[in-house]
Amino acid sequence: MTISTKRRWLLLTVVSAGLLLITLDNSILYAALPTLVQDLGASSSEGLWIINAYPVVMAGLLLGSGTLGDRVGHRRMFLIGLVVFGAASLAAAFSTSPEALIAARAFLAVGAAAMMPATLALIRVTFEDERERNMAIAVWGTMAVVGSALGPIISGILLQHFWWGSVFIINIPVVLAAIVATLYVAPPNDPDPSKRWDLISSLLALVALVGLVIAIKETAKTDPAPALIAAAVLAAAIGGWTFARRQRRLPYPLLDFAIFRNRAFLAGVLAAGFALFAIAGIQLVTTQRFQLVEGFTPLRAGFLVAAVAVGAFPTAMLGGAVLHRVGLLPLITGGLALGAVGTVLVLMNFSTSMGLLVTGLIITGGGLGAAMSVASSAIMGNVPARRAGMASSVEEVSYEFGSLVAVALLGSLLTAVYSATIELPTGVSERARDSLDSALALAGEGAETNSALVTAASEAFDGAYLAVMIVVAAVGALATGVLLRRHGPGSALSGPVHH
Repeated sequence: MTISTKRRWLLLTVVSAGLLLITLDNSILYAALPTLVQDLGASSSEGLWIINAYPVVMAGLLLGSGTLGDRVGHRRMFLIGLVVFGAASLAAAFSTSPEALIAARAFLAVGAAAMMPATLALIRVTFEDERERNMAIAVWGTMAVVGSALGPIISGILLQHFWWGSVFIINIPVVLAAIVATLYVAPPNDPDPSKRWDLISSLLALVALVGLVIAIKETAKTDPAPALIAAAVLAAAIGGWTFARRQRRLPYPLLDFAIFRNRAFLAGVLAAGFALFAIAGIQLVTTQRFQLVEGFTPLRAGFLVAAVAVGAFPTAMLGGAVLHRVGLLPLITGGLALGAVGTVLVLMNFSTSMGLLVTGLIITGGGLGAAMSVASSAIMGNVPARRAGMASSVEEVSYEFGSLVAVALLGSLLTAVYSATIELPTGVSERARDSLDSALALAGEGAETNSALVTAASEAFDGAYLAVMIVVAAVGALATGVLLRRHGPGSALSGPVHH
């Protein structure tokens, strides 16, 4: 069934709004967390899980939800996800205890996991022309960057006028509008009952992914629990091994590993993960540094990192428009390389020039926006339509892990490089070597050499971040460059697509 041009682009607007909600809720609590922790009387551990319950549960469920969408129909999955997301938003907004809010955030992740693969799969089955589909996917991909950047800004604005629950209430009108619009513009539900959704495989994937995330997050803590790390690693290893073994035996696997033999598909998956790692890392470190060192408010810091989205939007559109002519290599590998250049400019001007700093953020966003938009095209253009749900799930797991790993690992890597490189002024306590926060606390006590200590700590922190981000960007550009070195114009790899 061919859908009119108007309905196709209206559908794109609806599913992009769904993706915007999902990505907003990944970052919207960064500014609201201190307020809601105080109001609910949450401990530091409960505060951490208020943030983490959402991405951890979503990452664990994504793979199974995409394949389930292939079976029951992506329109139905999107509508179910919207309803769950709306109900969970209400529960989160009116939570009266930390435990209730953590449970609501986990429930919110269930709705997000149902929605997210369906958004991309609906684009794949609705836009039949490759050039038009590339543009549509570019718009979709840009929403991930825009949503992440808008989260801290919207949160800061709402907290100036309303209570913390308002950061969840704003989801409700968007959900209601999206449900009505989906019923009107989405193509008829097209379930494939011949597809078998294996619940056991989905649970094994959940165990493996959640175990891995918990292991990463616990390892990155300053005071990790060895027993918890060992249990999480064991769960991830057993779950992953059993999952992979089961997939090879099933006639309808949850994940067909053959799709990874396509180099363009694999390059797209890697690019999505590397790009989200870089964006999450830049947001995390830039907002943290300017609030700690420069005294920025959360809202002002949020506006600063929004420059990444400003740079990403035009290049994402341009990438989708020229992909059929230039191919994936210059856009993915070149985009990641340009992101590295922008990151260098950011780090060189943290404390010298706000103009050059913002320029660096825009350049970084420009490179990563181009890479992200066509990474989605590389993934969806190299699988048959009947595998759209599976492919979109793989991409979104890559997105979530890129962001999760950035938050989990950057802290420990930054601390290690910072501690090794800081040059403490004479007479300053060794405690300043522990972290930037420790150094600033000592400087604030007035018992240390304030300005010299702040300068030394900031320079070491900036250098540590530069080292980590450049390594990540270089590895991403090199890996995707090798995979795409023989790739021509368009999104599909020359030669057969693995079925």
